[in-house]
Amino acid sequence: MEPAGAAANVTLKDVAAASGVSISTASRALDERGTASRSAAAAHVRKVAEELGYRRNSFASSLRRGETRTLGVLVPRLSDTVMALMFEELERAAADRGYFAMVATSGDEPDDERRAAETLLDRNVDGLILATARLDDELPRLLRQRRVAHVLVLRTDGVSPSALGDDDTGGYLAVRHLIDLGHRDIAVVTGPSFTSTANARLAGARRAMQEAGIELPEKWSLAAGYGIENGFSAGESLLSGNAAERPTAIFAANDNIAMGIMAAAHRYRLSIGGDLSLVGYNDIPLASRLPTPLTSVRVPLAQIARTAIDLIIDPDKEPRVSRSMPTLIPRESSGHPRA
Repeated sequence: MEPAGAAANVTLKDVAAASGVSISTASRALDERGTASRSAAAAHVRKVAEELGYRRNSFASSLRRGETRTLGVLVPRLSDTVMALMFEELERAAADRGYFAMVATSGDEPDDERRAAETLLDRNVDGLILATARLDDELPRLLRQRRVAHVLVLRTDGVSPSALGDDDTGGYLAVRHLIDLGHRDIAVVTGPSFTSTANARLAGARRAMQEAGIELPEKWSLAAGYGIENGFSAGESLLSGNAAERPTAIFAANDNIAMGIMAAAHRYRLSIGGDLSLVGYNDIPLASRLPTPLTSVRVPLAQIARTAIDLIIDPDKEPRVSRSMPTLIPRESSGHPRA
């Protein structure tokens, strides 16, 4: 069989005729939305379509079904490594289910978040995936009222469908690790108080301390942003005093904060893993490649992404709020306290 000279002119009807099957049979064989049929007839249709140079018009078929096979993803910023990695995993998981993901950013500003969400909805996306949820956020409530298919990732408001890590357990694992090393003077630097991640990680850290009979002084419990500069400011606040007034260990609620604290420790000539033990969160790729590799809590982003896509496509298949278990990855940044 000779390939068609102009693939754009090859129709589904042509493929069906050349394959000796009905148009509906050819359509089912070439439908990319689900698992491809392994029957000999379907394989024959796909082989004929390839030889003819047929290209399925996904947009037209989606319009006939009243869907676009597109999902909108809203993140605070793509300069944040975790958010960039999360989008990549969502994009991959969506593609595996026959969807295309497009991203927009909000800068963690509620007004910008709502505008970005409306822009994505104007493009007729089949659902929204939000990594921007705030505890005081109105957008998830509005989406529920409008019956817009949506899921929250990494953060949750406790009501909308959500796929995230178990942040309480993650905070517990981080501080339990420091306690097991012998630390009792432990500080905690969390993220913004409007995020479920910051609150849950702090709750887990407090739980570990309470079990060990350790008090978290108010001056050693700091809320910061999730950027490196926020970690540096927090580090300066915690480390600028004399040795008796400093913590021997710090749990940072993300790796960016931890890297900022590392920079502050360097300024005060404190060795990481020696003078100061440090645990981060998320285990971004850079964490293991720092001059002093960072102990961190690894979050299963791929699993969270798959769950998020399932919550959009098959909302009754998963629990409305699904938490994936994190793992502590010990490295050189955490050690026994010095005498």
